[in-house]
Amino acid sequence: MSNTPMAANPLTRAVLEIDEYASGLGWDQPARLFALVDTARLRVQEPSLAAQLGLEDESATAGLTPIEQEEIPADRPLDDFLGTIAWPDAVVGCALTVERLMLPPSAEGGVPEGLSEKKLAQWVAEHPDRQEVRMTVAVLRDGGRESALRLREKDSPTEVLTGPDLVPGLAEALFATFED
Repeated sequence: MSNTPMAANPLTRAVLEIDEYASGLGWDQPARLFALVDTARLRVQEPSLAAQLGLEDESATAGLTPIEQEEIPADRPLDDFLGTIAWPDAVVGCALTVERLMLPPSAEGGVPEGLSEKKLAQWVAEHPDRQEVRMTVAVLRDGGRESALRLREKDSPTEVLTGPDLVPGLAEALFATFED
């Protein structure tokens, strides 16, 4: 993924790499889950997989390697699905990319009360100020976090917002997949 900007933090690099990958697939995609593994450890423990992923050259890649997992069931709520995940010790972190509709803070006061989840989603989908966003959130076993947000209307690598606390609820749900 050659267009990924260089970031100082390996977790930020991994998040931007996943964001770039998801961007290449286009919009209106299902959620995607990734295991994050230590690249150097992967080269030593799984040399054939490292070769398949193009990671043979030690100087070319360092840090974390995202490995996409099986498709997330579309008929299951995301939080329920995340509650079923258990990672092997070789996985040092995980990431999820998901598309959602969001409203600006100015619209919060106009949200009707008492709507079911389905009706609320429909209300947001019909709101004139809604924006489509792709969120990529990653966490490490040690508690590290990083996120990338890309708005559909500003779909450019230079317009991706990154930070550790952009999607705290999703980061907490991902971190919970490492708890015993």
